[in-house]
Amino acid sequence: MIKGTFQLGGDIINVIVDKNNVMFTDANNVITTIEGLKLNRQGVIREFPDLKDDENWNKKAIERFKKHIQTYSTENSKLNYIMDELKKHGYIPLYKQRAGFRPQKFYGY
Repeated sequence: MIKGTFQLGGDIINVIVDKNNVMFTDANNVITTIEGLKLNRQGVIREFPDLKDDENWNKKAIERFKKHIQTYSTENSKLNYIMDELKKHGYIPLYKQRAGFRPQKFYGY
């Protein structure tokens, strides 16, 4: 298990990667999976233009994320992919923490 901590404005967001499961926590430590997130329709359409006229765009985008995250072999590479995606949207990477170890600053940021 590995956890990444990110900042967006005054909010702190944690991303937890446990094998192929990705969970998110907010400032209140409420844990949710990708299904519990509110996805931005315009952002999804920018990433997947074929979902523009699809009624089930939300479900299909989530399924594509799940399939894509499984293509990475390690939890660290999965967290790095998520970090790269979140940086595009203004999130600032703060710390990375492997289970049982001290938090470390993200390298190269």
